[in-house]
Parts: sequence; structure tokens; C-alpha cells
Amino acid sequence: MTLSPGNCHDAPEGRKIIGSMSSDDNHYLVMDKAYEDDATRALAIAQGFIPVVPPKSNRKEPWEYDKEIYKVRNEVERFINRIKRFRRVFTRYDKLSVVYMGVLKFAMIVDAILC
Repeated sequence: MTLSPGNCHDAPEGRKIIGSMSSDDNHYLVMDKAYEDDATRALAIAQGFIPVVPPKSNRKEPWEYDKEIYKVRNEVERFINRIKRFRRVFTRYDKLSVVYMGVLKFAMIVDAILC
């Protein structure tokens, strides 16, 4: 997990994370439409993943994707919403990223215990 500035797009940070991972078994990489650009999809394929991301509605050449696997993304979204119940997580009062990461990890531990 990494933190990026609040005023930048998620795709470049996502490409950094994808570039640091690899898959030998062709695992699915489920992404939302923020990561549907050609560079991110090509990097995911080069790293051995099968990208599962719907094309934006204005794409001239849309592609097919596995809609059943894409539904798994909902579980991640629900997890993020549970973590955001902690006020310090969704407002980010902490100036230092190391402190904020600690708060995030604490929220994840509490969520794991309660769920």
C-alpha cells in the first residue's frame, strides 16, 4: 500500500504498484475505470496478470472483460467504506504519512476483529 498526494491521479501510482508485482499463474487483476488506460493494461499483461477492467463508455474500441470476476471489486469497495468509519482515516488529520499508515493499519485490524 502506498500513499499519493491528494491532487494527483491514481493511475501513475497504480502503475508503480503493478510494476513491482508479478504473476506466473495469470492471476486476475481487478481494477476500476480509473486504471483502464492502455498503459496500465499493457503493464498488467506484461507482469503476467489478466486485467479485469471495464472500458469507459466513450472508448472507440471497447474490449471484453469478465463481468463475474469484476463483481468481486464490490467487496474491496465495501472494505474501504468500513475503514472510512474511522474519522482519522477519512479526514487524514496526520501530516506524516507514517502516522497515517499506522492509523490505517489499526483501522484494518479493528475491522478484522469485528467482522
